[in-house]
Amino acid sequence: MVEKIKPEYDELIKHLRGVRKIVINSCYGGFGLSREAILKYLELAGIEYTFEPQQDRDTQNRLGSKIIVNGVSFHEHTITRDDPALVSVVKQLNEKANGTNADLKIVDIPADVKWQIDEYDGKEWVAECHRTWS
Repeated sequence: MVEKIKPEYDELIKHLRGVRKIVINSCYGGFGLSREAILKYLELAGIEYTFEPQQDRDTQNRLGSKIIVNGVSFHEHTITRDDPALVSVVKQLNEKANGTNADLKIVDIPADVKWQIDEYDGKEWVAECHRTWS
């Protein structure tokens, strides 16, 4: 007879085995960070940035000045989803971390799994990578 692990030991076992935390978007729309979350991420990650005024304030640029990193406009899609600074920002800001049409969530997976993010209409999930041939 196999004895079940007590719930209070579940976190300890996850820690001992190793867990990777990954940020995904859990609703239709797509991954995105709020401006506050982007700035917090850059600060936590120790990335230097500046601001560049925008002349065009259309719907895509409505959040004010551009954030510039290494001479180019910064975009949150360049952040690796298991980046500890990103995970920390989502934990700290909760729903305030969500960009337009996003509902960010942290998913725990075993640390030794080779993973990828799959999506349908912007709603994402973490999938284990498998070999394919064509």
